Amino acid sequence: MRLHTRASIGFTTIAVSTGYLPLNSMRTQAREENEEIMTNFETFLAANHEQEKPVVTKEDLDALVERVKAAQQKFSTFSQKQVDHIFRCAALAASDARIPLAKLAVEETGMGVIEDKVIKNHFASEYIYNSYKDEKTCGILSEDEEAGTITIAEPMGVICGLIPTTNPTSTAIFKALISLKTRNGIIISPHPRARKCTCLAARLVLEAAVAAGAPADIIGWLDEPTLELSNQLMHHPAIRLILATGGPGMVQAAYSSGKPAIGVGSGNTPVVIDETADQTRAVASILMSKTFDNGMICASEQAVVAVDEIYDSIRDRFNRHGGYILNKEEADAVRNIIIVGGRVNAKIVGQAAPKIAEMAGIDVPATTKVLIGEVTDVSQEEPFAKEKLSTILALYRAKDFKDAVIIAGKLVALGGMGHTSVLYTDQDQQKERVNFFGEQMKTSRILINTPSSYGGIGDLYNFSLAPSLTLGCGSWGGNSVSENVGPKHLLNKKIVAKRAENMLWHRLPSAIYFRRGCIPEALKELKGKKRALLVTDDFLFRSGAADDLINTLKKLGLEVESFFSVKADPNLTTVRKCVEVANAFQPDVIVALGGGSPMDAAKIAWVMYEHPEVDFEDLALRFMDIRKRIYTFPKMGIKAKLVAIPTTSGTGSEVTPFAVVTDDATGKKYPIADYELTPNMAIIDANLVMNLPKSLTAFGGVDAVVHSLEAYVSVMANEFSDGQAIQALKLLKKYLPSSYKNGAKDPVAREKVHNAATLAGIAFANAFLGACHSMAHKVGAAYHLPHGLANALLISNVIRYNANDNPTKQAAFSQYDRPKAKCRYAEIADCLGLGGATKDEKVENLIAWVDGLKKQLDIPASIQEAGVSEADFLAKLDTVAVDAFDDQCTGANPRYPLVKELRAILLDSFYGRPFVELTERKETAAHAEKPAPALKAKTADAKLAAKVKAKLGEAVLSR
Repeated sequence: MRLHTRASIGFTTIAVSTGYLPLNSMRTQAREENEEIMTNFETFLAANHEQEKPVVTKEDLDALVERVKAAQQKFSTFSQKQVDHIFRCAALAASDARIPLAKLAVEETGMGVIEDKVIKNHFASEYIYNSYKDEKTCGILSEDEEAGTITIAEPMGVICGLIPTTNPTSTAIFKALISLKTRNGIIISPHPRARKCTCLAARLVLEAAVAAGAPADIIGWLDEPTLELSNQLMHHPAIRLILATGGPGMVQAAYSSGKPAIGVGSGNTPVVIDETADQTRAVASILMSKTFDNGMICASEQAVVAVDEIYDSIRDRFNRHGGYILNKEEADAVRNIIIVGGRVNAKIVGQAAPKIAEMAGIDVPATTKVLIGEVTDVSQEEPFAKEKLSTILALYRAKDFKDAVIIAGKLVALGGMGHTSVLYTDQDQQKERVNFFGEQMKTSRILINTPSSYGGIGDLYNFSLAPSLTLGCGSWGGNSVSENVGPKHLLNKKIVAKRAENMLWHRLPSAIYFRRGCIPEALKELKGKKRALLVTDDFLFRSGAADDLINTLKKLGLEVESFFSVKADPNLTTVRKCVEVANAFQPDVIVALGGGSPMDAAKIAWVMYEHPEVDFEDLALRFMDIRKRIYTFPKMGIKAKLVAIPTTSGTGSEVTPFAVVTDDATGKKYPIADYELTPNMAIIDANLVMNLPKSLTAFGGVDAVVHSLEAYVSVMANEFSDGQAIQALKLLKKYLPSSYKNGAKDPVAREKVHNAATLAGIAFANAFLGACHSMAHKVGAAYHLPHGLANALLISNVIRYNANDNPTKQAAFSQYDRPKAKCRYAEIADCLGLGGATKDEKVENLIAWVDGLKKQLDIPASIQEAGVSEADFLAKLDTVAVDAFDDQCTGANPRYPLVKELRAILLDSFYGRPFVELTERKETAAHAEKPAPALKAKTADAKLAAKVKAKLGEAVLSR
């Protein structure tokens, strides 16, 4: 660990590859640099490379402990306000580094899945912060009436944190954050196989904490961990508590140190499925959970016990959805490699099922998710009956429910005492079974109808269960606590939880007015307002398109000021100029007139006008759940109301809580989302779009189609949003071709398309979007394509990708309990009357309709045909794929994407060929980069290229 220099009063220091830089603001300097670093793994590692004397001797360790002890003693005097600020800044830093830390963890350990480790790192920062940000941990704690306790908070001192190789970065982040929240110091002892990534995670949290005001040595670590050094650390007189996560030997050593210790026991989670269970949900949940990070979560399912009545059905469903049922010879081969030397074989830990099968000398399909061995023995002699920390699952047949519970109890006793157990049943009708199972299982977490890898860590499938990456197993597992470990265990507190589903919502502007010519009447609602700021673009203002609106506002007695400098893809400089005008004019109503760009600029300017203290980078923070984000949006509408009047048909921005703005200093596009951004009033007057150019009609219309499609298949789709998505699609199917072809000659079509775009906006404002928009955001920015066009070029392959009942990874959301995209697409086809006897046929017909519609709108058939060169596309492809994975829209996609899958979709869409699953591709990697000959010839055609170029030139708005 480095020897930190003391910061001068007035500023702190932060380490980079060249030394120390003064830092006036963590946000204004460090984050701008970090945003670029996050996208380049090698640059990230180089910028965070330590070249300092490591802790390798007992003397080094003693010196480190003394520094951390001195820092902790100073930290123990900090106020709650100071501690909360440090906690927040540290969580932000950890969240920012989630992707590179995940990459380094997989690279260093050779175990797990990068994308899943990204989730764990994000969970360890965002969810932990969100859950504990308001918890009082300094001084006297207020009475919790539900818990019935009153506690005085006092930090324990210096903590020893043992970090496992299975979760090397997320657990380090988690332990460092809860130590900071409780004013404790911590020294982290990494696993030798994961020391680089663990130390880097600890150092990033430390740097952010110090920059926020924490003592310089409040977090320490062992650079070169050895068994001897770890034991010396645990036995050091200054250590007051051990947080132990790791193998049984290390946890036992912690409890044998003579110090207070909070450890975890081994997990051997059994899953009982009774005859009343939803079998589809059960199997889908188990496969999703068991494959998460290749089965390394200690709470992951180890054995399934199905009652006889449904055993064959469960077996068949596993077999059809990626579970490979081993025959006797194959089971014996796998059995021989599970346990080596009396413990789980390290070579299988965190490995994919096909790789484990290869180790066992058997052949399985490349699509295999889990190797399943049918067994009967529940004893030490049966390797399948033990914890395997991999993609291997045991399957038992039970005579009935009680027999299944007995088998599950034996499995727990065999190696999972105190950890986790799961029951799939009809939880509403089988309350007696739920109670019986809970009474019989000697486990601290008894999960009902829940994927255990996700459910065990808390706050995902039950929101009263504390989020944690250290799961206590009580006295059964030789632990001192029997619940998920959090800050309260460093202050001796406790909480209880029960499963619930997410609350959903349907939020709209308080008023939506529509029909041609409705603007004058709608604006009467502004009676009593004094000053209106009109935000629009130069063309609408100078062409006279805004004159009628301005005159109407003046007739209503309002003073009017206009800001008309908004251009396509508004940037922060433009927004800040708009705020300057607002500050000088002091409007009590802001009217946004135009397409998506003026509305986006108006929304962000509205926030900065009402809340000048807001930092834009706070507004732009990524989140996994809009209600559980690190940053809380300020309350809007106090100084001014926002009225949105669209002059294009597509973005839906007039009714959505979203805005997109570009930081012109970095060139980075920020999609910003919060329901406080929803306009107070939307006026949908089709008279404003009668003469819309054809390109804007086409691109905006297809954007609305994609909004509706993605909202309908989103993991957050619901009964309230579905109706608007379907109605929008019906209107677009019927009227968009004529609106494009005939323009103002068919005013009915123009109006219906205009209304459909708003309906689609309402749908996705509440159900959110998916991978098509994730990629379109990045494709548009990287290759300078209009937003609607980018969506059009991707949507057909996104439908092909999503319409898979056996996806590589299923999106994790409480309501989304099984893959549904294919069924949902088929429902759309039915509603649109597209025909088809099977789901597959209906999906193909839906794709055919989308492709036909794009042809009617003269939209290019591929990204290449849209004018992007092959060299430029391939040069940016990998970066675009990673950025798309991290886009805010990705989380609501029904299929959780891997980066390589997004890359494949982008590549196929560039060359204009249908997406094919990676496991079904027969061509070599080199061949995959080459286009189909016909398309290559087509794009070489000079006349076509000129036509595309002219069409793109017509699109003055990219969103």
